[in-house]
Amino acid sequence: MASFCTSPPSQCLALVLLLAILMSLNTLEALKPKLSNLQFYMHDITGGPNATAGQVAPSQPLNFSGTNPIAALFGSTYVIDDPLTATPDPKSTLLGRAQGIYAMSSLREFSLLMTLTYAFISGPYKDSSISVVGRNMVTRDVRELPIVGGTGIFRLARGYCLGDADCRLELRY
Repeated sequence: MASFCTSPPSQCLALVLLLAILMSLNTLEALKPKLSNLQFYMHDITGGPNATAGQVAPSQPLNFSGTNPIAALFGSTYVIDDPLTATPDPKSTLLGRAQGIYAMSSLREFSLLMTLTYAFISGPYKDSSISVVGRNMVTRDVRELPIVGGTGIFRLARGYCLGDADCRLELRY
């Protein structure tokens, strides 16, 4: 029977360790997360014949007598199916839909609790989605919400969504 290593044991051990290190470097490279940066525009239309968001609770403001308009909206909950487009123009290329729920979640500041899935229907991310859950401080110039997962090519995605007039996503998956 042939022997794997005919050198002295210390040289055989060094050879085995070197092979193990080389194999692990290749494995580590494969484990590095991919990084994607996406930019799209979400159009949330809350009224009129082409509304993409509808209030589902409560039917009227909770606090009629108060002077704080934010407190009067507290608890208002909307379900959405908003278009995601390539540019700020609502008639530009439709990339997908933002579907989910947002609710007024603060008595003191304009803050939403958002649970959204960005479902892509065209382009390179077609049939893939990204899920975002978090607090959206609407009055801030830039808001950050966590990406908690995804499907398709974004399976196990994590990252963050920076929201302002548009949504820019940095994903690691």
